[in-house]
Order: sequence, then structure tokens, then C-alpha cells
Amino acid sequence: MYSESEKSRTVCFSGHRPEKLPGGGREREQIVKVLKSLLYKEIIDCIDDGYDTFVTGLARGVDLWAGDIILKLKAQGKDIKLVAAVPYKGHGSNFYGSDKFILGNIMLYADEVYYVSDEYTKWCLPKRNEYMVDRSGKLIAMVSDYKSGTGATIRYAKKKGIITKVIDVGKIDKQIIAAAEEYEPKIVF
Repeated sequence: MYSESEKSRTVCFSGHRPEKLPGGGREREQIVKVLKSLLYKEIIDCIDDGYDTFVTGLARGVDLWAGDIILKLKAQGKDIKLVAAVPYKGHGSNFYGSDKFILGNIMLYADEVYYVSDEYTKWCLPKRNEYMVDRSGKLIAMVSDYKSGTGATIRYAKKKGIITKVIDVGKIDKQIIAAAEEYEPKIVF
């Protein structure tokens, strides 16, 4: 079990797979750059607020983006920890390209790796989400469809009373997207 002090300094993440996000999660899409920048800003704000442990569930999309950002910040000297909450042994065996590379880096450089199950079961993903929320004081979620695993994780976090920062990608202002496309924001990670 984790102490209240540890939980109060821990952040977990939840979010959709790339194909359910605007731009399909494709790196070349400007909206994806905006989403990653929003996630980066939230992580930096958490570090500035004293959070020092970050838990990723290793799903493609938001989870891997968050884990990758944490690893890069650690490499820059930030005194933070990364926890990999793996839903089952063999998770990611069907990943390819940059997803496989990022997953491999996270598994190699995480400060802690926790396996929910030895094999895939219908409950290992929800149990992974509960594990992350139960050991955290804050959830950062990127969502468009609340009838999803991310939606369930948000509801669970609110039920547990942890701070919940929701980036509703369905409500991102069209002006923000237009401005990003016009001005090419620089991503700092």
C-alpha cells in the first residue's frame, strides 16, 4: 500500500488510443502536436506543484506520449520517477514503429514496473486503471468519448476523490487549432 504522502505526489494518466484522437494520433498532424503540447504543459505544471512520481499504463497514444515526456524530462535532470503499470506480460507484442520503440524505452528506464496479470484477461485493463488511480493523487486524462476505458477511469478517479484534470479533446477550441496550424508551435520535448 502507498502512504498518503506518496499518493499526494503521484500522477497517473489515461487517454484514448491514437485512432480515437483528432488527427488519428499521426505525428505530422498539427492537432497532435497541440495535444502533446497540452500534455507536456500539464506534466510541467505537476512537477512545479511538487508531484514527483508519474504512472503510465503503457497503452498506445496518450499513455506512451506521457511516458516518453517523463523520460525526456528525467534525461534533462528533473528529479522525477516513472512507474510502468503493465496490464499483462506480453503487452505491446503487437506494437510496431515508434510505439514499440517508446514502450521499450519506458520498460527499460522506468523506476518501477508493475504487472497486473501474467496473461491477457478481460479484466486486466480495468484493473490496471484502478491500480494507477489507487496509488495516485491526481489523474491527467485526455478524452473525447466518455463511454470508454478512459471515461471509466475518470469516473473512478472522481469517485475516489482524487484531483482530476480532463483535457476534453472534443472541446478544444477551433481557434486554438487554427492558430497552431498558422504559427507552428515549437514542441520542447
